[in-house]
Amino acid sequence: MRGWWQDLTDLVLPAECGGCGRPRTVLCPECRAALTGAVPSRVRPEPEPPGLPVVHAAAPYEDEVRAVLLAHKERGALMLARPLGAALAGAVRAGLATGGGSGAEAAGLAPGAGGPGGPGGPLGAGGSRTPVSLVPVPSAPWAVRARGHDPARRIALAAAGELRRTGTPARVVAVLRQRRAVADQSGLNSRQRLDNLAGALEVPAGGARLLAGGGRVVIVDDLMTTGASLTEAARALKAVLVARTGPYGRVTPKVTGEGMSQATATGVGRPEAVREMRGTNDAEGMLAAAVVAATPASFEINRN
Repeated sequence: MRGWWQDLTDLVLPAECGGCGRPRTVLCPECRAALTGAVPSRVRPEPEPPGLPVVHAAAPYEDEVRAVLLAHKERGALMLARPLGAALAGAVRAGLATGGGSGAEAAGLAPGAGGPGGPGGPLGAGGSRTPVSLVPVPSAPWAVRARGHDPARRIALAAAGELRRTGTPARVVAVLRQRRAVADQSGLNSRQRLDNLAGALEVPAGGARLLAGGGRVVIVDDLMTTGASLTEAARALKAVLVARTGPYGRVTPKVTGEGMSQATATGVGRPEAVREMRGTNDAEGMLAAAVVAATPASFEINRN
């Protein structure tokens, strides 16, 4: 009877900690501390790809944290989504607390500029009054089929719930999709990964409406290594955000032969080139990124 009850319990409860293998727990206290115990930091890969938004990460990708992410992604330990979502929520909060957008830096604004309720508005009761839309980097369709789930989207949903629980209006807006097949990224260097992903993502028709009124847009993923996926996601989102935020008349995105977004603005009062630059900076200022983990070296070269 005891053996039968043990087998039944294993169907309901986790057999071992996702980080260290300790039995009878989703995540032991030590592994939970490795995942969520540190203050989230800004991270930058080396080399840093052009167009990468400001990225915050909760923990270095090593030891227990690496094991937890792999258990969730590759072995289907879905109960780990909640603690991973809590870690991701911490990284999102860190970006909101510091202003987080490269557009603010380009405009020469100090971190946190923006006024009450703006991108760098004051935090209150553990959260930010700024609404935030979490946009997960999509997995390739073949990877979703092989794994049986989309890890980044599942973690994003858990993070949005954690953010709402602590006072930050948050939602998941899965508007990115792959417009062409890409090669497996494993084994590729940073330059090859950028080339592999260039122009691979898009926001389909209707995606801009889903982003409207959502406040800050934060691209989210479980892991950042070279930054290629986040850079491509930012490129695709900027194409619609420029159209949404252009300050001098209507700004219409178009795509060049290289697949890079530009903006053509129609309006009066300033030269065309100035209108394009302002619209692009505004879109960048609305974009940030957050991940659960990043390579240890990306923490070490943090130049904040």
